[in-house]
Amino acid sequence: MTRHFLVIGAQRCGTTWLHDLLAAHPQIAMARPARPEPKVFLQSAAVDPEAYRAEFFAHARGESALGEKSTSYLESPEAPARVAASIGDAQIVVQLRDPVQRAVSNWKFSRDHGREDRPLTEALRSDLTDPSAWDRSQSSVSPFAYVTRGRYAEQLARWNDRFEVYVQFLEEVRADSSRIGVLYRWLGVDDVFGPDTDSATKNASAPSAERLDAGFVEELREYYADSDAALGALLGRDLPWPIRQSA
Repeated sequence: MTRHFLVIGAQRCGTTWLHDLLAAHPQIAMARPARPEPKVFLQSAAVDPEAYRAEFFAHARGESALGEKSTSYLESPEAPARVAASIGDAQIVVQLRDPVQRAVSNWKFSRDHGREDRPLTEALRSDLTDPSAWDRSQSSVSPFAYVTRGRYAEQLARWNDRFEVYVQFLEEVRADSSRIGVLYRWLGVDDVFGPDTDSATKNASAPSAERLDAGFVEELREYYADSDAALGALLGRDLPWPIRQSA
């Protein structure tokens, strides 16, 4: 029986690398084209499951798992209901990373694509105090939500209410690539298969000389304290990045 799964985020958390590790598995077919991401369930119209499979999985040849990576889904309040109505009990995969590191990577990505010209610290502070307007015809979510996008627990809750969700951390998978086998097993495919983790796309932003000063990093850790605590409680485990006790 063929099953659907979605990689829904988070942005700048190594999901392109994860996509390639999943696509390498002989029992998995990932939606094509992968770029731009399909983002099918961000649309307001109902999605016909047969048309969905015909458009994005025409290349499939009997694989047991069909996957789509669209990282904007994690932030969408409407996407969970649309997924449930269209393809039913899909499995949901989420890859996360240190939200401070993610924020910096998001800024670099926006800078590299010509959407950001503010210095790093100014851009991140602005997201907290005066969020920038953005062109919804150019992107499905704000390219400037550098800091606020890292409040993962709030975004995960709406998915956990409807679906079976698997969460893994970029830091841990990069440190121990055998962890991908646990995800394979969760998806119901052969967990003995070993992908070439070095050849998978890294999709890293160009290096930047700009760094966050230690004081601002501490401010960000405080900002994330309640969200990080909620995420740890939701997952029932410690997080692989520095966390602060929420007030």
